[in-house]
This record gives sequence, structure tokens and C-alpha cells, in this order.
Amino acid sequence: MADIAKSGTPSLCSVTTQVNSLAGLLAGEAIAAGDACYIKSDGKVWLATGAAATAPAQVYGYATQAASVGEAVTLAYDVRFRYGAGLTPGAKIFLSATAGALSDAATTGGTAPIGVVVDATRVHLWQSRY
Repeated sequence: MADIAKSGTPSLCSVTTQVNSLAGLLAGEAIAAGDACYIKSDGKVWLATGAAATAPAQVYGYATQAASVGEAVTLAYDVRFRYGAGLTPGAKIFLSATAGALSDAATTGGTAPIGVVVDATRVHLWQSRY
């Protein structure tokens, strides 16, 4: 099991002009582009983690750009991101035990896939099924 490394700054690359997103949210902690996130009971966006089968293991979306604490953040889902390099097309993607990261294998809290590798650099990501 290994985290999927970001190659540069992840960016949206969906083929449609309409992107599924949750906007008008504030970051509860520092978030980087492409990070998997959830909305905590305080109404703020926090990094999702598959370290345990708890609320933070529910992925609501992926940050479209970096945000500092208290800054606006938009979460996109069911979209494609330019994310890595040398990825294996067709491979399933899971939530990592590392906060905000993606993994190539299931974790304690990330037992179901949250995406699939499209080609060597792009991934298609969706919300957790809950």
C-alpha cells in the first residue's frame, strides 16, 4: 500500500464545462490543491483521512486550489484531475491513512474506491458512497 504522489499542483481537467462542486466553504486547516476533504460538524472543510472508520473518512470532494485556515475553498467531485505521473490506467484509488492523500490500496477508513486512474497522469475522483 502506498500513497499516490502528486506531480506538481493537481488541477481540474474534466471534459465537461459543468463541474460538480460544493462552494462557499471555509477551510478549517491548511489545504492543498487536490486534497481529499470532508465537512466537519463545525461546518468547515478539513482533510479526510482513512486512518479510522470515522467521520473524517467520508470524502465530500477534492480541493480545487490551495486554501489557508479561514480562506474560501471549493470541493469538486465526480471530476478528473491532472494528479500524478506514471500512474497505472484502470487502477482503483482509495482514501489514504495520510490526511488528504490518495492511496493505491484500501485503508481502515477508506475501504471502498473513491476513484480510478484514467491514464498515466489523470485520475477520475468521486465522493465516498455513504
